[in-house]
Amino acid sequence: MRKPYLLLDIDGVLIPFPSADGTIPPSHTRHSVTPAGRSAPVDVWLDPAHGRMLNALVAEEIVDIHWCTSWRADASVLIGALLGLPCFPHLELPHPDITTSHPNGYLWKRDYVAEWLGAAPAIWIDDDFTDLDHDWAGRREQHGVPTLLVQPGPYRGLEADHLAAVREWIAFLTLAA
Repeated sequence: MRKPYLLLDIDGVLIPFPSADGTIPPSHTRHSVTPAGRSAPVDVWLDPAHGRMLNALVAEEIVDIHWCTSWRADASVLIGALLGLPCFPHLELPHPDITTSHPNGYLWKRDYVAEWLGAAPAIWIDDDFTDLDHDWAGRREQHGVPTLLVQPGPYRGLEADHLAAVREWIAFLTLAA
């Protein structure tokens, strides 16, 4: 079996959303970045531990990491660079004209991800899955396509236990092969 893809979102995963009282976890540091197509910088809060955790995963060579985010090419240039990550390829997601991230009841990226993945095994880390996304992953599994959705809380983001779950899932796949 080929290494599974690990599709990695940014907002709500590496950049937490502010809580109801406007706070960000104290582990995160503020940075100003200017995404492509914008004239003014935006503030982002990043946890340096995420860089260390993801670089450890890269060193293990058990997944093939790709950005799966509306940050597109800026993911590596702006966010990954601040975390000390190598340049990961990104999925070329469209710029949909939508007012919700779930226009059909599921995450807007899913149709593009499904087409891009084909029958490749995948781990997808995103904070914005719905039950329909989990159903989709379950159908892939039923058809013999290993699929793991990891859903960090959007106000905390990625934590060590999420990557521990990734490692456990891959170890299980390896034993089952």
